[in-house]
Amino acid sequence: MNILFISNECIAGNLAVILRKEGHNVKLYIKNKNDRQNFDNLVEKTYSWKKELEWVGKNGLIVFDDVGYGKTQDFLRKKGYKVFGGSKEADRLEQDREYGQKMFKELGLKTVDLKDFTDIEDAILFIKDNPKKWVIKCNDHSRKFLTYIGEYECGKDTISVLKSYYNNKYINREKITLHERINGVEIGVGRYFNGIDWVGPIEINFEHTRMFPDDVGPITSEMGTLAWYDGDEKNKLFIDVLSKFKSYLQSVNFKGDFEINCIVNESGAYPLEVTARMGTPIVHLQSELNISPWGEFLYAIANGEKYDLKFKKGFGIVNLIATPPFPFGRDNSKETLYGVNIYFDKLDIKELESIHFESISIRAGKDNGQYFISGRDGYIAYTTAVADTIEKARLKSLNIIKKIIIPKAFYRNDIGKDIENKIPDLKKWGYIR
Repeated sequence: MNILFISNECIAGNLAVILRKEGHNVKLYIKNKNDRQNFDNLVEKTYSWKKELEWVGKNGLIVFDDVGYGKTQDFLRKKGYKVFGGSKEADRLEQDREYGQKMFKELGLKTVDLKDFTDIEDAILFIKDNPKKWVIKCNDHSRKFLTYIGEYECGKDTISVLKSYYNNKYINREKITLHERINGVEIGVGRYFNGIDWVGPIEINFEHTRMFPDDVGPITSEMGTLAWYDGDEKNKLFIDVLSKFKSYLQSVNFKGDFEINCIVNESGAYPLEVTARMGTPIVHLQSELNISPWGEFLYAIANGEKYDLKFKKGFGIVNLIATPPFPFGRDNSKETLYGVNIYFDKLDIKELESIHFESISIRAGKDNGQYFISGRDGYIAYTTAVADTIEKARLKSLNIIKKIIIPKAFYRNDIGKDIENKIPDLKKWGYIR
C-alpha cells in the first residue's frame, strides 16, 4: 500500500519507519524545516506532500500525526482520500482550551475554572482579582516548559512566574491558559475512533512530565509514560469521560487517536485537556503493545471500518532519551549535539525493535550506515517494554537504554515507580481494578 505520512515535527515519525518495515511504500513529509533532516536514509522523504496525492491515490492511505490540519483533512476526505487523523472541529478541542472546556460542560463532565489570555499582563491582573492555586499552560504542545503548577492559594508564585514571562521577549506574546489546580491523581484515558465508533482497547496512561526522578524539576513535554490496554467496555474512566464524546466525534468525522487527561479524586474525574491526535511518547509504547500491523489498523480507522486489534497484556513503559538543550528547545540554546554519533552495537535484534527514533538519521557516503543525532532540540529516541508487572517493565526499558551509547544523554529511571502509592486510592474510587 502507498502511505503518505504528514508530520509537523516528527511526533510519530518513527511510525513511518515501522510502516516501511511492514512492506508499505512510504513517503514522509515533515513541515518544520528544522526537523526535516531527521529520518534521512531511514524512510523516503518528500518536501511537498500535495505533489504526492496522485502517487498515494484514493486506494492508498494518508496519515497525519498532529493537529492543525483539520480543514485539509476534511477536504481530502470529501475528495475520496483515506485519511487518518483529526478534523477541523476536533482540532479546536486541543488548540482552544476554552472551547474544550465548553464542550466538557455541554457533555456533562466535571470542570474547573479556566480562562485563556492573549495578554500575560491581563492574566496577572486576573489572578490578583481571583486568588487561587492556578496552573499556567500554553496552547502549543511543543512549549510545555512554560507550564507551571501553582502552590499558593493567594497565587503569588504564579504571578511571579507570569511576570518573568512578560519580561521575556521570546515568551511574552504567547497565548496562555490559567486553570484552577485541583488535588487528586493525574491519569489519562484514550482510544481510537473510526468516524463511527470506538476501535481497539481502552488505553489507561500515567504521564511523567517532570524532568528528574521523584517528580522534581521543570515540566517537560514528557519524560516517559506508564500505560496498559483494557478490553473492558465498562471501564469507569472510559464510561465517565471518553465515551461521552462518541456522538460529538461522529458529528465532526474524527478518525484517529483521541485521549483525555484527567485529575481523579473521591468526587470523580475532572478532564483537563484533549489530545486529538497521536501523542508522544505514547504512540511509541502503542507500537510495543500492539501485535496487529499498524498499516492494517490505520487503514481501517481511516476507512471507517471495525478492526480487532491484537495486543499484549501487561504493563508498558516508555522512556525518553534526551540531550541538551532539552527541555528548553533549540531556540533557547546554542548548546546542541547535532552530528554526534549514536551506537546501538551492544543491542540484539529484539532490543532494537524496542527503540523508536525522533531526531536520528543514518549517514551516507564515507560513514555509510552510522546513526547520528540529526536534530537540535534534544529529543533523541525512546525505549519501550511490556511485562506482567510495572517494575519488570521499568527495568526492561532501562536495561535497553544502558546498552545505547549517546554522549551526554539523560533519562528518568523511575517511570511508573510512584504509581504503586496511588493504586489504593484509584481502586477505592473505582478507576482501576
